[in-house]
Amino acid sequence: MLSKNGAKYFFLIGTVFFGAIFLSLSYDTLVQIPKQTKEQNMTPLVVKGKLLFDRHNCMGCHTIMGEGAYYAPDLTKVYETKGEDWIRNMLIDPEMVYPGARKMVKYDMNEADQDAMVAFLKWISEVDTNNWPPKPVNQE
Repeated sequence: MLSKNGAKYFFLIGTVFFGAIFLSLSYDTLVQIPKQTKEQNMTPLVVKGKLLFDRHNCMGCHTIMGEGAYYAPDLTKVYETKGEDWIRNMLIDPEMVYPGARKMVKYDMNEADQDAMVAFLKWISEVDTNNWPPKPVNQE
């Protein structure tokens, strides 16, 4: 059993020790973020694409980096898996890409907005997500 002074010192030393660990891990995270997000590739076009993504409430149906809804496919690595042409076709006319199967809204984006959305999805696909989301296991 600890005395009152012993408990006080135990608490203070433990608080300082774990506080130092917390601060060092927080600092390490802040150092890692620019490398993982490829911050240098964030152009004004990418920012415009993110604003369009928000304005059209794409996260209402889609997921990016684990955030959003699960109604529609995850878009974190869609640029890598489907490519620019597929994304553009989906933005122009989702029904053309998947006749009768998709319920995505046709947004009638002009070419500049399409460029911005593609730039944003390309940038997102380059972010180091530590291999998240995992690739689905094919069941045969």
